[in-house]
Amino acid sequence: MTLQTIGLVGTGRMGNPMGGRLVDAGYQLVVHDRNGAATAPLTSRGARLVGSAKEVADAAEIVLLSLPTPEVVRAVALGPQGVVEGSKVRIVVDMSTTGPGVAMQVFDELAARNIAMVDSPVSGGVTGAEKGTLAVIVSGNPVACNEVVPLLMVFGKIFRVGDKPGLAQSAKLANNLMAAAALAITSEAMAMGVKAGLDAKVLIDVINVSSGRNTASMDKFPRAVLPGTFDFGFTTGLSYKDVRLCLDEAEAMGIPMVVGAAVRQMLAITKSKYGADSDFTSLAKVLEEWAGVEIRSQTPPA
Repeated sequence: MTLQTIGLVGTGRMGNPMGGRLVDAGYQLVVHDRNGAATAPLTSRGARLVGSAKEVADAAEIVLLSLPTPEVVRAVALGPQGVVEGSKVRIVVDMSTTGPGVAMQVFDELAARNIAMVDSPVSGGVTGAEKGTLAVIVSGNPVACNEVVPLLMVFGKIFRVGDKPGLAQSAKLANNLMAAAALAITSEAMAMGVKAGLDAKVLIDVINVSSGRNTASMDKFPRAVLPGTFDFGFTTGLSYKDVRLCLDEAEAMGIPMVVGAAVRQMLAITKSKYGADSDFTSLAKVLEEWAGVEIRSQTPPA
């Protein structure tokens, strides 16, 4: 059975595997990315490439956005040749991480054109996008949410967090702050332990059966730091952006984030030293340099 046509703007690290899952589920895709080469994996599987976000919105009633920054989301949704100018689009689903401010602005301006918006950032990384195990956080227009939830289930588990636009963004930012904080504190603790003479793999094993275990110790360090590959799959620039957005939101609400501010600074240092495109596990490299150690396992694999 051939299902409806879905538009997808943004076919990067997350957009491509999510688009692939839509193809696998039988949806027809119309795609656009400012980097035309990024669309190749999807066009090779039958997706139709068009020249602008407007053309995507001319071809599909439901348009998904998977974009890197709030500024890009605003431009793609509302700017010249943007989704807002499309003749067919009824619902825009923003799966980017933009923060609630941009989400509410885009929601309001699309609503003025009778286009509903669903705020739906995702968590779980490229692996989750490939396997369909993402956490899909959903808020916004309730009628539109009800319509797109079956579509979004292709990507993973749905979490409806309310009707207010931007609520899903707040949930995503809270999660990403905690993920970055776990990486930062685990890097400090591991550098201290290795400097003291502990084997990094043994220390991680101890932590992971003890009260200090966290997402960094259980996943990021074994996969990307202990082997020295620093290739977990999320860039320093994007992690810094997410933490900055979270702190900006907290400040606007009058909530102090002392620990969050330290995490933001660590990511700023990492970005300055290794570049925005570096893997965000490169934060551990900063601690390695400061401590004069390498956080690597000396224990041979079993």
